[in-house]
Amino acid sequence: MTLTFNPAGEGLGKVLKEYQIEALRIIWARGEGGVGSSEVWQQANEALKGIRTISRASIINFLNAMVDEGVLNYSDITGKGGYRRIYSPKLDEAGFKKHIASNVIASLIRDFPEETNEILKELQLI
Repeated sequence: MTLTFNPAGEGLGKVLKEYQIEALRIIWARGEGGVGSSEVWQQANEALKGIRTISRASIINFLNAMVDEGVLNYSDITGKGGYRRIYSPKLDEAGFKKHIASNVIASLIRDFPEETNEILKELQLI
């Protein structure tokens, strides 16, 4: 999953859906102790109660995509039915915001180098 930038979104909503923001906040709150996808799924659905219901598969797919993106870590533990993943933060919320900003700016510089540099100079950022 590559993060998709939506300039009309607000805050983390510029790159994430509401349930994804909830999922990350649950993991950030838990910290290094980590949390399983089942608990993330339950808590995210509770937080979004009345708004929408999220499938467990959507949560699992999102969490695994965030591992691939370098935002989360995971460890495997054994339990009923075999192995399961425990997710923990690799980046905290501030680190994730920097990750987003870096990706957006790098993408703009790659595709529109002259225009992006011109705007950054106009904004006195470089």
